[in-house]
Amino acid sequence: MHIRIAFRILGFLLMLFSITMLPPLVVSWIFADGAHRIFVDALAVTFFSGFVLWLLFRKFKGEMRTKTGFLVTALFYLALGTFGSIPFLESSGAGLDIPDALFESFSGLTTTGATVITSIDELPKSILFYRQQLQWLGGMGIIVLAVAILPMLGIGGMQLYRAETPGPVKDSKLTPRISQTAMALWSIYLGLTTACALSYWAAGMNLFDAICHSFSTVAIGGFSTHDASIGYFNSPLIESVAIVFMIISGINFGLHFFAVQGRSVSHYFKDEEVRWYLTILLASTVISAALLTILGTFEGLSSVRFAAFEVVSIFTTTGYATTDFSQWPGMVPYLIFFGAFTGACAGSTGGGMKVMRVMLISKQALREIYRLIHPNAIFSITVNKRQIQPRVIEAVWGFFSIYVIVFLFLTLAMVATGMDFLTAFSAVGASINNLGPGLGDVALHYADITDTAKLLLAFTMVLGRLEIFTLLVLFTPMFWKK
Repeated sequence: MHIRIAFRILGFLLMLFSITMLPPLVVSWIFADGAHRIFVDALAVTFFSGFVLWLLFRKFKGEMRTKTGFLVTALFYLALGTFGSIPFLESSGAGLDIPDALFESFSGLTTTGATVITSIDELPKSILFYRQQLQWLGGMGIIVLAVAILPMLGIGGMQLYRAETPGPVKDSKLTPRISQTAMALWSIYLGLTTACALSYWAAGMNLFDAICHSFSTVAIGGFSTHDASIGYFNSPLIESVAIVFMIISGINFGLHFFAVQGRSVSHYFKDEEVRWYLTILLASTVISAALLTILGTFEGLSSVRFAAFEVVSIFTTTGYATTDFSQWPGMVPYLIFFGAFTGACAGSTGGGMKVMRVMLISKQALREIYRLIHPNAIFSITVNKRQIQPRVIEAVWGFFSIYVIVFLFLTLAMVATGMDFLTAFSAVGASINNLGPGLGDVALHYADITDTAKLLLAFTMVLGRLEIFTLLVLFTPMFWKK
């Protein structure tokens, strides 16, 4: 029964998604780039497909339980990535083949930011806008927007919110009603995007670039309207704006909510996860800048400038670039790349394992060391002076275990497609952490890998965006039992 309910909801959500083809359609008309037909076709196909699906299953109503929430979340991301690839297929736009179009679409939707397009500057303005818009919608999660509307249809939305929202702790609501929660998060998200766009504009970007880059910055996506990414502008001021908003967007949006409500920023510095997050970014920037100076890559403040940008960009899993950091000497590229495994804070638009999980794993490891010294003592794990229940620690370790296992299998699968180990390892790491740029042959783009590898990596992006369990739970026999 929950499958039929899921298909009914999926049909409605596809109809809703078809509306997002209108903004790039307007952009196409404004710039007269000749690509308006692409979005008319995409809107029609997406809306009609959603309408047919809704029509077939409209009679199946009932309370949406947890299983249905997981199913809708997974199906919607897969369907959205598929239908979102339509504008990339037509020759008057990007002119990609099916595997490339799917890769680009899923990369945008999951805010990964990896690309197979090697001539971004030459794309029509509407396609450039559409790529950025995909990331913006995927950043907070279009499902969170949808649950603000679903209650009006008599459908409960908390299951969807819990299934989609990133981070290890998903049971708390910021407001009594889930629709209010969704609207509160989106209001903050829109406010940050507006502030970011105005800041970019004031820093020297033209209005189009400012809006587009604000989409991918706040979404922690990394798509750009230029092949050289942020490096195209060669502006320390623009880079500074990007750093500030990448850091802000990497913080739990629940804290942003309380900052707006309480009109105070003091609770940011009282939050232990934020302190870990900022400490990791600062320490990594200092180490990277020092190494770049010692190795003679840059001199003086240039080392700080380039190190700070790349550390914040990669550690938050945004994926912007001002230079090709993979070509930096010594251990610096690996230090920066491994930062993406930690990622941003739980409840943010960032990827990676999340700082919260890394913090809890570290505290658990430290507790085991203490137990070796004092076997009979009781040591509690606390976050923000609150004791963490064993169930949460078990869930974190469970996630970490399945993360490592999946990562290893996917890396072997990439090697089987013909990749060298460094490229395979970094491609999987960049995809599952929703980062984008990797090392080796995928440092700049993914155009040269095989179609099989592209499709596998597209699946890996969704796996990472939905934090593995949300998707893998569908492959367990227990999920399908009544």
